[in-house]
Amino acid sequence: MITKEQIAEKYKVIQDEITQALEQLDGKAKFKEEVWEREGGGGGRTRIIQHGNILEKGGVNFSAVHGELPAPIKKAFGVDEDQFFATGVSIVIHPNNPWVPIIHMNIRYFELNDHVRWFGGGIDLTPHYIFEEDARDFHQSLKDVCDKYSDKFYKEFKEWADNYFFIKHREETRGIGGIFYDKLTAEKAGISMEEIFDFSCDLGRLFPKIYTEIVNRHRDKTFTEEEKGWQLLRRGRYVEFNLVYDAGTKFGLETNGRIESILMSLPEQANWFYNFQTKPGSKEEMTSSLLKKGINWAE
Repeated sequence: MITKEQIAEKYKVIQDEITQALEQLDGKAKFKEEVWEREGGGGGRTRIIQHGNILEKGGVNFSAVHGELPAPIKKAFGVDEDQFFATGVSIVIHPNNPWVPIIHMNIRYFELNDHVRWFGGGIDLTPHYIFEEDARDFHQSLKDVCDKYSDKFYKEFKEWADNYFFIKHREETRGIGGIFYDKLTAEKAGISMEEIFDFSCDLGRLFPKIYTEIVNRHRDKTFTEEEKGWQLLRRGRYVEFNLVYDAGTKFGLETNGRIESILMSLPEQANWFYNFQTKPGSKEEMTSSLLKKGINWAE
């Protein structure tokens, strides 16, 4: 049986691979690392990149924490155990060019004991402007990884992402979705825990490949002040989701997590224009029309 220590070590390697790939993609900025310890047990490596050629702000964080499970989390999980272990890699990238999308990825493992343990994670894309070719390629790449392990994964996990990454008070999705899964066990997945772990690692290693392809399609496009304004508005919706609905943010705050690491997902700048209305027939209107659940991007 794979151990929590082995999972954490592999996730650290994936963090290294991703940060190296993103530095190469940007060509200018470098990640700055801060190693931290959690008061209740464990710690992590926060890596932040800022003010690059492409990457305005981004984080690739690794953590492996343990200790006493707070009462609200115990109640939410429906468990009686007091001690927990959690490890994972979490990524959010905010580009400076409106034509390049925001991207998020998370792979994680949670354990209470030998019988209560699960994986979670996913990848989703939040374009400021939606390009259908990007959306199709992104989703097809995710489906290909899912299909290696189960022909049920992509359909289930895409629907889960559509429902999870949904800004209820706006009645719109955060972006074009992707896949999302949580509390995934061998019993639920129909494959072994080792295979679920391999699946999570494949997702982690897909991240730099798929993002590099999309970034390189758009990185040299010029943009207007109006298009930059739209980007800042879309960032505002991203912030709303992360602060109101995101489960990882809530878990981090409720387990006395490191606040700088938890909130690294927020952009440097975002705007909230009062009663903003897109112009009929505009690129902005087209993007808004595609911020909905149930669009079948992959074959």
